[in-house]
Amino acid sequence: MKYEKLVLFDIDGTIMNTDGAGNQSFVNALTQVFGREFSAEGYSTSGKTDTQIAIELGEKFGIPGDETEARLGEIRDIYLAGLEREFAGIEPTVLPRVRELVAAVAGNVRCVTGLLTGNFERWAWIKLDRINLSEPFEMGAFGDGAKARIELPDQAVKRARELTGQTFENKEIVIIGDTPNDVACGRHLNVKSIAVATGNFGEADLVREGPDFLFEDFTDTDRVVESILS
Repeated sequence: MKYEKLVLFDIDGTIMNTDGAGNQSFVNALTQVFGREFSAEGYSTSGKTDTQIAIELGEKFGIPGDETEARLGEIRDIYLAGLEREFAGIEPTVLPRVRELVAAVAGNVRCVTGLLTGNFERWAWIKLDRINLSEPFEMGAFGDGAKARIELPDQAVKRARELTGQTFENKEIVIIGDTPNDVACGRHLNVKSIAVATGNFGEADLVREGPDFLFEDFTDTDRVVESILS
């Protein structure tokens, strides 16, 4: 069968909130690997990939980007081990009507349901498993090795092609997210962008990026589904 839509959900601020889990674990991982003090104070991770965060925090404290890249596997392993410990003490929040929206998309035979997230892949699945929401997602594009979010839509198209044998193009690709970077990252592919103001950015911030659709939240699930399928 021919699918009509590749629907890609961001996680943090779109599907769920984790009360800032991650920043301290990143700092601890960089400190352990490079043997110097780091801090994430004043640094925004919104809309960035985990690879990008590691490189930028390293550069902020004098570590060249290529040196961080060379040790990224080591940083990731320490970071993820710290996150799992940190996450055990947190009760993540699933955002309103997310379960209903994901179920509606995943239950539609016209759609391939996937993730587009800056998280390292293992961390993404850990979070979704914790809220019992990993099963609907068939594939994803993740932050492993991606220095910027703009790299993720191409990765998603490639993975969807491997899964379905179909190449998705233009408005067949739908990216749903809560940051300006979510809106902007697929512009070079002419994707459909759906912004939701459930994260750290308000509607005024998001509208400046020119999303195809903008919602305060997913409360009116039917309208969101209509925007995806239109």
